[in-house]
Formats: sequence, C-alpha cells, structure tokens
Amino acid sequence: MSKKYDVFGIGNAIVDILAFVPDEFIASHGLTKGSMTLVDASEQAAILNDLESVDLQLASGGSAANTMVAIAQSGGTGHFVGKVAADPNGEFYRNDMREAGIVFDVEPAAEASLPTGTSVILTTPDAERTMCTHLGISTSLEQTDADANEIAESQICYVEGYLWDGDQARAACVRAMELARKASVKVAFTFSDPFLVDRFGDDFKKLASENCDILFCNADEGRMFCGSEDLTECGRVLGEMVDLAFITDSANGCWVIEKGESTHVPGFSISALDTVGAGDAFAGGVLYGLTNGRSTTESAKWGNYFASEIVKINGPRLSNEASASLAIVD
Repeated sequence: MSKKYDVFGIGNAIVDILAFVPDEFIASHGLTKGSMTLVDASEQAAILNDLESVDLQLASGGSAANTMVAIAQSGGTGHFVGKVAADPNGEFYRNDMREAGIVFDVEPAAEASLPTGTSVILTTPDAERTMCTHLGISTSLEQTDADANEIAESQICYVEGYLWDGDQARAACVRAMELARKASVKVAFTFSDPFLVDRFGDDFKKLASENCDILFCNADEGRMFCGSEDLTECGRVLGEMVDLAFITDSANGCWVIEKGESTHVPGFSISALDTVGAGDAFAGGVLYGLTNGRSTTESAKWGNYFASEIVKINGPRLSNEASASLAIVD
C-alpha cells in the first residue's frame, strides 16, 4: 500500500542567521569551535551586536527541517512538525518550509512568551561551523502536535536528537516514535551533535535499542557513543542495536551498517566552503533513497553526493533552482 509521505519529520523549528567570521571571533566569545552551544536571548544578542558590520543571511533551519527539505529537493514527499511563535520569524519559517515543498501545518503558539527559535551560525575560513542557538518556543513542542494519522501515512518517522534538550519536546518525540511503531512505520533517529551524545548517551542507547530501526551519526558522535576511536568497532556496536545505521566521515564518505555488516561508501572530492547542514543533507538523501526503491548503499551514495553539493555553498540548503540541476548519481 502506498503512503501519503515518504518521511514524517519532527524537530526544532529554528531560523538560521548565517555569518562568515575569522577564528578570532569564535575565541573572543569563548565558544567551542565546531559545536552547537545553547545560549539565552541576551547572550545571542551580544554575539549579533558584534556582527553588525557582517553580512548576514537568513534561512529557515533546524536539523530535521533541513533533512526534510533535502528529501523534497531529491524528489520526495514529507510532513514536518516543529513549533514556531506568532511572530515575524515564525511566519518567515512557515512560508519558507511550504515553498520548499514540505507540509508544515502546526499552528503557531499564539501570544507566546517565547519567540521563534534562532541560531547564529558562524562559519570560519576552514569551513567549520559553530552554532549559538536560542531554542525559544521550539522547546514547547507538544505531544498533540504530531498527528497519529499523518505518521501512519508515512514510510519513515525521522526524529532529531536536538529535541532531547527540552523535557516537553523530548516527550513529544517519544510519543511520535510510539505512534510510528504502533502503525508499523520505521523510526529513524539522528544523534545531531557530540554534546548531546555526551549529555544523553545512556538515553540514546536505550532509545536506539528499544525504539529505532535506523540511526544516523557522524564519526565524532559515533566514537563518543560507542567508546572507540575505530569506526569499524563503532559499526559493530551500532549494528547490535539497530538493523541499519549510517556513520558519516566528512570527505571520506560514510559507513553503512546493515544487519551487522559494514560497507564503506566513498565520498566526493570537492572544496568545501561551509559545512553547515552537510549531515542533514546526507540524511535527507539517504531517506529519499530508502523510501524510493534504492538499496542502502545506493541511498548512501546519493546522500554523500547531496552533502557534497551543500558544502559548496553558504548555508544548510540548496536553492530550489540549484537542486533542480542536481546530477543523477547511480
């Protein structure tokens, strides 16, 4: 039986504020280069104040949302759930997602005390990105925001690890996973960031073993999660938890772990400008492939290719025009 959507995604709805900065800017604000730091409104305002002379780019973002857009740009279908406020950033976000081809129908929080979430993404000359995120209203995602019928009408339910930072949002994720499993819909989960693995590693292990069919992580997250520097060993550990896992390793491509067997899929040789959204794009390419008749390794190759296109540009998403010209990778 055909489904209405390829993927149902659930994640933080964040408006990205993108800027190129020198390494000294990162150090001057005491940030950990290459990571995501949660900040309050005043801390984020101080960073933006120091960016007054820098050209800024605005984009709707959030890890799972970026993945959903990559699915749509690959030719797939998706429904995304995230929380925004009834403010200008929230309206921008809703319109941007819909224009990208993703169903987004969660009502904005009326007269919210918190604004739509924002993330200042600082990219240094080595293409590394450092994120300073104020989650805002996104942590107020409710269990009722994820519709059981829409989940049942999807092939895969995809959940981002960033939601684990809020108790209410975490509960909404767990509920979505439960609804998916009840409807025999596969559950995919991404670790999202090493700092989350460090904070919630035990939670993630329980979650992976009991609720997930598919896992996504990068090499750093996999090493931290599995307690080994050897990615082959990491693959073995993940393979004991889920039927299918993907470990990305930057320009080296990725590892596909299927039913305990690991296969390396080479990446594409390119010159990276900005790594923002590369992992999200990879997951989108893979999920598109898995829900549209491609093998796991074919899906990984498409994911690698899509990610390689993302790192050539500033920001986490291709324009619709650019995605329309993507070459087919067999």
